[in-house]
Amino acid sequence: MLNTDYNKSSVITFMLLGFTDYPELQVPLFLVFLAMYVITTVGNLGMILIIRINPKFHTPMYYFLSHLSFVDFCYSSIVTPKLLENLVMDDKRIFYSSCMLQYFLSCTAVVTESFLLAVMAYDRFVAICNPLLYTVIMSQKLCGFLVAASYLWGMFGPFVLLCFALQLTFTGYRIINHFFCEYTALISVSSSDIHIPHLLLFGFATFNEVSTLIIILASYAFIFVTILKMNSTSGRRKAFSTCASHLTAITIFHGTILSLYCVPNSKNSRHTVKVASVFYTVVNPMLNPLIYSLRNKDVKEAFRKLIFRNTFSQ
Repeated sequence: MLNTDYNKSSVITFMLLGFTDYPELQVPLFLVFLAMYVITTVGNLGMILIIRINPKFHTPMYYFLSHLSFVDFCYSSIVTPKLLENLVMDDKRIFYSSCMLQYFLSCTAVVTESFLLAVMAYDRFVAICNPLLYTVIMSQKLCGFLVAASYLWGMFGPFVLLCFALQLTFTGYRIINHFFCEYTALISVSSSDIHIPHLLLFGFATFNEVSTLIIILASYAFIFVTILKMNSTSGRRKAFSTCASHLTAITIFHGTILSLYCVPNSKNSRHTVKVASVFYTVVNPMLNPLIYSLRNKDVKEAFRKLIFRNTFSQ
C-alpha cells in the first residue's frame, strides 16, 4: 500500500517559462547574460578582494561597499545560473523546494541591498556633514551593527512571506511565467486564495521602500545643503563625486523596485515585469562594481595594481 502522506515538495514541479516567447533570441540572450554574469562575478569578487587586502580601503565606506558587492554577487548567483540553463535546455522544470529556496534567498538579497544602500547614504551624510566626528560616530561597532541589522531584516520579511507561500496549495505541474521564482509569479499559480500574501508583499515592499528612501532622501538633503555652503570649489566637486556613484546605484535599484512592487493592482504586463526584473537581478549587480570603480581613482588604481601583479608574477 502506498503512503499518501509523502511530502508534497517531492512531487510538485514548476516550469519557468523565462523568455520562451522569443525562441530566436535564446542563444543571443544566453551569450549576453553569460557575459554579464562573468562581469558581475569578477567585478564584485574583485571589489571585495581589493577592499580586504588594501589597508587604504579599511574605512566604513568601503566596508559597506564590500558587503554590497557580496550581496550583489550572491543575488546574481542565485538567479542567473538557472536563467542561463533555461535558455539552452529544453527541460525548464524546477522542483518545489528549489523554487521556494530560490525565492527566499533572492528576496533576502534584494531587501538586504535596499537597507545597505540606505546605510551607505547615512555614512556619506556623516562623512560630509560631520567630518570631524566621522571616525567617532561611524565606529567599528556601529558599522557592524548596521550591516548585521540589514542582513537580519533582509531575512525576516522574506521568511514571513515564505511561511505564507508554504501554506498555499500547488498541485501537479505548474507554469511560472517568469525566469526565476519571483514571489508574485510563484503564488499566482496556486489554487489557494492569494489575497493575503499579495497584501503582505505590498505592505512589506512599501515599508521597505518608504523607510529606506526616507533615510536616503533625508541624508542627501543635508548633504546638498552642506555642499552648497562650502567655499571651496574643489571641495564641492569632491563631495559631489563621492555621492554621484551612490546616487546612480540608488536610482537604478529603487526605480525598478518601486515600479514593480509598490503599486497596488499593478497593470504591468508579464513581459514588462520580466524585463524590469532583469534590471535588478542581472543588470544592477553587474553595474554596481563598475559604477563605484569607474568613478573612483583609488579603486581603479588598486584594480590595475592587482591585475599587473597577477599578470607578471606568473
